Amino acid sequence: MNDNPENRIKLIKSAKKEFMDKGFNKASLRKISADAGLTTGAIYFFFKDKNGLFGAIVDEPLKKVMDIITAHYSEEASEDFNTYEHKSGDHDELAELLVPALYENRDAMLLLLEKSAGSDYEGIVDKIIDFTDETYLKLAQRFACAVPGKKVNDYMLHYFSHMQINAFVHLITHEPDEQKALMHIKPLIDFMVDGWMKYILEDKDIS
Repeated sequence: MNDNPENRIKLIKSAKKEFMDKGFNKASLRKISADAGLTTGAIYFFFKDKNGLFGAIVDEPLKKVMDIITAHYSEEASEDFNTYEHKSGDHDELAELLVPALYENRDAMLLLLEKSAGSDYEGIVDKIIDFTDETYLKLAQRFACAVPGKKVNDYMLHYFSHMQINAFVHLITHEPDEQKALMHIKPLIDFMVDGWMKYILEDKDIS
């Protein structure tokens, strides 16, 4: 029976392998269904289309990661820049939440980052960077208000948004060991926060 929940699990397992091997564009629904011992009709029954099948693999892990990022940004939005002083390890909690979430579903993350061309998920990194940019612009504007004679350096703000997200992208794509990833990302986060605090503002009289 197509509606057997076990068939859905078989299709997801088969699809993950096919997407990892060939990427979204070249993945064959016929092969996915055959490897699962089912017909392509089962794919359309459970997932509607190829994007739906891809989403069944990546949606939940992506939501978990984005929930952590969003919660962190909300916490940072409450910072009082009149009294804030960055100390090493201030952002270790972010690393300790985000790295396990990334590595718990590393295959799904790799699909999103390396195999999603042609899917509805193509360009996901740029979308997260844009979200980071938008969030940090508001934060930087508050920072500027706390420092007389300063304004936001838009170029550096955007640059740091790229750096922050791409640091995690590089980690998940190049470091297979979760504990090593956690060890490496903590000082890197400290480095980026120090840089953000130092370079995100410029003198108001600079054109």
